[in-house]
Amino acid sequence: MPTDHIDLTSPLLNRRAAVLGAVGLLALPASQLAAAAVPPAPDVWPNALQVPGGVARLSLGPAAVRPVAHAGEVPLLVLGDVIEWTALVGIPLSAAPGRASITVTTAEDNSPRQVGYTVAPKRYTEQRLKVAPGTVDLSPENQARYERERAHQATVMETFSEPLPQAAALQMRVPVPGRRSSSFGLRRVFNGQARNPHSGMDIAASTGTAIVAPLPGRVIDTGDYFFNGNTVWLDHGGGLLSMYCHLSAIGVTTGDVLKTGETLGKVGATGRVTGPHLHWGVMLNRTMVDPSLFLPA
Repeated sequence: MPTDHIDLTSPLLNRRAAVLGAVGLLALPASQLAAAAVPPAPDVWPNALQVPGGVARLSLGPAAVRPVAHAGEVPLLVLGDVIEWTALVGIPLSAAPGRASITVTTAEDNSPRQVGYTVAPKRYTEQRLKVAPGTVDLSPENQARYERERAHQATVMETFSEPLPQAAALQMRVPVPGRRSSSFGLRRVFNGQARNPHSGMDIAASTGTAIVAPLPGRVIDTGDYFFNGNTVWLDHGGGLLSMYCHLSAIGVTTGDVLKTGETLGKVGATGRVTGPHLHWGVMLNRTMVDPSLFLPA
């Protein structure tokens, strides 16, 4: 089936800008029409970056009711209104460069259609380290614990609730002040054994520093995990989740609803770490994506 795709980062004027811009121009005096003929593009978050670990913003066009979109079997975050709907797609770090697509269904047309996009290549930094063998290979007991915890967290990651109302509301606040000490996507090789790439942003901060919610959200999980230590998960709606690891103290319980800027815990060094910092992860459609895409430059 042919694909259709309008990249919101392209110079093409989208339908929303055309309609709302025309309405605004009608209210201007003639002397201001020339200056207002090409309105500046609004800032939107997350920023589009169609690479492994990035986010695609795909135009779905107008519809009276919010369309339903999926990447395979996984539901996607769709934002907008009747003039213009946009699907936000988290691209896995493991994604191969090339063509990809999502499936979209609207209330007006129950026949699914494909919306395509292209994943560009991106090379992340690789770090090769020599460490004591015992720090790489888990004991049978720790391996069993890790497997149990991974199965539990997989159910947490499947959370999908009502999306936030506006795409502009997805601009995030940095959850803790500090130096970014490890970049998203960093690939580490220990004693010749490749490990999963770094799937979040590490922010160096002193033990006890308050960690705040970057967006309104509901606490969907807390716990003490083998690798992540004391951890909090927030649900921001529509499959957009965030994770906070290695906390010295957890200040919320499952079911709590937080506003932007409210404290959820404190920086620590719990789990498998060498010093105090916050590991902050952002997940979109069950895929870890670069948190910096949700932050203003």
